[in-house]
Amino acid sequence: MDMIDDTNRDEAVLVVFTLADGLYGVEVDQVREITAMREVSPVPNSPDYVLGVTNLRGQVTTVTDLKSRLGSMSPGEPGTNQRIIVVESQDAPIGMVVDSVREVMRMPKGDIDPVPDIVNESDIEAKYTQGIGKLKNGELIVLLDVDKVLEEM
Repeated sequence: MDMIDDTNRDEAVLVVFTLADGLYGVEVDQVREITAMREVSPVPNSPDYVLGVTNLRGQVTTVTDLKSRLGSMSPGEPGTNQRIIVVESQDAPIGMVVDSVREVMRMPKGDIDPVPDIVNESDIEAKYTQGIGKLKNGELIVLLDVDKVLEEM
């Protein structure tokens, strides 16, 4: 028995955050760190969803607007609750700007449903989605597949 890993295989541990009026989540093991919004230097000729780069603990980190990346929301407006969720992509950190980070939570895998087929066929955002989590209060969390979000960058 591994004493370091106390997570149950029947549950997902998620970082839950907000984008516009929705709740989204990524698995915590995909997240390197969460930091406050910081100054970003624009990079010429970069895609619309790339805000630029920043120096994060001595490492140049690309910062993206996750709303623009998902394609179905207007770019984010700067706010005091905005955070950068830093994930690893091909050994390079990528920061994803979100409106706010709500919590880190455990969710039983039985409370996560697949994305409905009709949504998958019609929505750009759905191609980056790995499931829909159901909270006891009736709220839904769209679970993002970080690898898919980052693979075309």
